[in-house]
Amino acid sequence: MTKIEVNGAQLAYDEVGSGTPVVLLHAGIADRRMWREQVGVLAVRHRVIALDLRGYGESELPPASFAHHDDVVGLLDALGVPQAALVGCSFGGAVAVDTALAHPERVTALALFGSAISGHEWSEQANDLWDQLVGEVDQEDFAASAAAEVRFWVVGPGRRPEEVDPELLAFAGEMDQRALAAEQALSAVDVAELDPPAIGRLGELRMPVLVTAGAADVPDISRLADRIAAEAPDAVRLPDVPDAAHLLPLERPEPVNAALLDFLP
Repeated sequence: MTKIEVNGAQLAYDEVGSGTPVVLLHAGIADRRMWREQVGVLAVRHRVIALDLRGYGESELPPASFAHHDDVVGLLDALGVPQAALVGCSFGGAVAVDTALAHPERVTALALFGSAISGHEWSEQANDLWDQLVGEVDQEDFAASAAAEVRFWVVGPGRRPEEVDPELLAFAGEMDQRALAAEQALSAVDVAELDPPAIGRLGELRMPVLVTAGAADVPDISRLADRIAAEAPDAVRLPDVPDAAHLLPLERPEPVNAALLDFLP
């Protein structure tokens, strides 16, 4: 792990390999460790940079206002990287898309796995699923909240917890407890959003885009993948990956790695 100052904050990242640069952006329920199955594989051909977004993992959170998408470009600047491909999962996918819209000259390609999109509003179906699977949770109890989010996102609505690798669930729960603490801290800081948000601007993505989701994920996520593929001019929509939910790169690394090696410049 290395730390570097970016826009007034010390951000943590791992860097390995050489070749064309690739930045990995983690889910909001995780940190850079969720890419443990991708880093070594991609490093054979790429300079791989796995970042903890500001406030998450081992990255700091100064009180000043900031934007995650500006931090990504700030990291590229600090490392002397003119352009990079961005790989994102969930919230990290939203940050990747925002970065590509705010700084299109810096992004060569986007690979999105179960991506969120800034400005998207969750469906009533998603809210109902949360109520059915989880119900009321004490937001101050990080352990209970993490367990609820793991049940909803990592297991998914169509599977039972006993059908999912227990090591994956334990690792996801540990990452999510840290992420929940990060989100509580972030709520006290002015985090600038892309304006206007990405949901109405997907047609502006002029770089190649790869998009897929886990077949066991919340249905909204697969629909978002469909929308990205339909509206981004140079997008490829891979079929949803069977028996995988929201942390697709961690749960099913083989198809993810194969897709990335085939797609990344």
